[in-house]
Amino acid sequence: MSEKNNSGREPYVIAVVGAGPRGTSVLERLAAELRRTQSHSRKITVVVYDVHDPGAGHVWSTAQSRLFLMNTPAGFPTVAPVRTHPDEPGLSFDQWRAAGGDGAALSSVERTELEQMERGSYPPRALYGRYLRHVFDGSVAALRSHEAVSEVRFERAEVTALHRGEADYLLQAHPVDGTRPHPRRSGSEFELRADAVVLALGHVSARLNPSQGAMAQAADDAGLLYQGPNVPGDVAWDKVPGGETVLVRGLGLNFFDVMVALTVGRGGQFNEINGGPGRALEYWPTGREPRIVAASRRGTPYRAKSCIEDFIPGSVRLRYLDGEVLVQRVAEARMLNPEATVRFDAHVWPLLHRDVLLAYYSTAARRHPSRFEVDPDEFVDMLTEALDAEHQAGSQVWLQEARRLVGELAPAMGFLDVPGLGHPFAEQGFPSLKAYQKAVMEYLEYDAISSVEGEKDPLKMAIATLNAGRMIVKDLLAEGLISDESRLAEVQGWFEPLVEGLASGPPLQRIEELAALARAKVVEFIGPDPEFEIDVPTGMFTASSPWVDAPAYTARTLIEAMMPANRVLQTDSPLLRQLLDDGLAAAFTMRNDQGEPIPGQGLDVVGEPYRMVDARGLAHRAIFVLGLQLSSAQWGTAIAAQAGAPLDGAARTLGDAQDIAREVLRMSQVKDLVQPR
Repeated sequence: MSEKNNSGREPYVIAVVGAGPRGTSVLERLAAELRRTQSHSRKITVVVYDVHDPGAGHVWSTAQSRLFLMNTPAGFPTVAPVRTHPDEPGLSFDQWRAAGGDGAALSSVERTELEQMERGSYPPRALYGRYLRHVFDGSVAALRSHEAVSEVRFERAEVTALHRGEADYLLQAHPVDGTRPHPRRSGSEFELRADAVVLALGHVSARLNPSQGAMAQAADDAGLLYQGPNVPGDVAWDKVPGGETVLVRGLGLNFFDVMVALTVGRGGQFNEINGGPGRALEYWPTGREPRIVAASRRGTPYRAKSCIEDFIPGSVRLRYLDGEVLVQRVAEARMLNPEATVRFDAHVWPLLHRDVLLAYYSTAARRHPSRFEVDPDEFVDMLTEALDAEHQAGSQVWLQEARRLVGELAPAMGFLDVPGLGHPFAEQGFPSLKAYQKAVMEYLEYDAISSVEGEKDPLKMAIATLNAGRMIVKDLLAEGLISDESRLAEVQGWFEPLVEGLASGPPLQRIEELAALARAKVVEFIGPDPEFEIDVPTGMFTASSPWVDAPAYTARTLIEAMMPANRVLQTDSPLLRQLLDDGLAAAFTMRNDQGEPIPGQGLDVVGEPYRMVDARGLAHRAIFVLGLQLSSAQWGTAIAAQAGAPLDGAARTLGDAQDIAREVLRMSQVKDLVQPR
């Protein structure tokens, strides 16, 4: 029999589908909102679903290899606002680190990792998962102790269907083997009627795209090993043969997990040598490693992050790109045209471009004064004057003057081609594999030196400024201030891959390790714009680059070094497929420059908190979406919230969770609810 309060009403049931970081943030924000609310006429019940361990979820599993590192320093990520009162269940990861685990029952390995970690360290992902579990447990305990909460329970189950009821929602779930029986279960399923549902699904499985699907089928027919996109912790690395050539497509963040799993993960060792940045390590192989041959469109790995504690250096200043000015500009335009927006290439990039160039040459003036034909400070003043100059419709005229100044007064520096940084070997041909390996090694060594220099290095400061601008672009996109066609063709077309490759790279440690593996001939690079095929006569994978004059590599194994696609129309999630097939959900629709509808990556949502919209364009009253499935409404939703940042800024995920918590608690107290559509 359901528990009822003094008013005779059954508890208001909130279902949270997904117990990873986003679901944990919702629970923490629910607990925080209950603390600040005076009275509750109706009790609430919270039911959380996940097939993975609560808190850590899938990607941050505490059982994964300790070799897999985070790509942000310890001082950056959080699933809760910075703790200001000892009774708060949540705290930032860095606070948890500084508190030695905040009372969590840690293993000896976890304790050692915490003791050796600093604010600028890059922790194992498994350790971050332990932090997430700690916040989850603390949030559940805080909820259970509150008089307004009837029950909080975690169900280790996969929600496979969600249906609209007359006044609520019906969830159907499949339990994971070994879970305790539940009275509402029928056979292998159990059901729950919920008044509100939060979809915090995180990374879900996805179908292969047509090219990958064709490759997988051809590989199966030829008896080859094809490893499609996957979470690194889920890959059976022991199935990858040692002593053979293995092709790896992708040199982004997942590549470094492939790299360590197939080298150190098989007993190899990196040893420090006194070679300086870029040559700080040497690799001692075991013979069980494969020969890793890797490629990506740009031909090089993501650049390493700078050796600084902060995600964005405190010295970064945006002089020209002002988000508030752009917001005001759109507001004024919307007085005449309610649909007014800005275009990235025309209105945002010219401002950010100025900031990036100013950061580059200002840093160079301090670090390399001999490279200027005039006093470096005088050059910076002249450059600033050129960047400040107002032009009428010719918003890019300043660029010509900036080029002229650099060419005449700082020829040794050369003009920084910012977009060109994303393709360091563009239009360059290499006469042999040896020549290309040499070019990549020089690239890696220079990148390592730049990272060690940190805020002293002109290029790293230009990249840091670009990254700071990305945060403003994220806000503009979330507020709907950049047009769809601009987002498709400009932000997603060239800016996103540029800034990802420059600012979202691995810690320096990984670049040093890659350089050591390349010197040991364990890793080789194919070249830009690679072509991967299956040669039918030989039954082998082949890979080559049109920019490197050399025979194609051949192998019996191909690994896609990337995560499953975050596109709802490509999803393999039973729940998302059912919602889409039944018309209860729809993909977000964008419009290209011809006005044609283009399906976005994420779900269609409306308002804040984000309510899911069905295929008829009607918003659900009480289904809320949080996290990766918001990728069309936001940009960069996979990035963790930044500790200490505003909830409407770099900690937007926490702001989204707080909006949901406040709304479901408000709705739980409304006596006459409108029935859901």
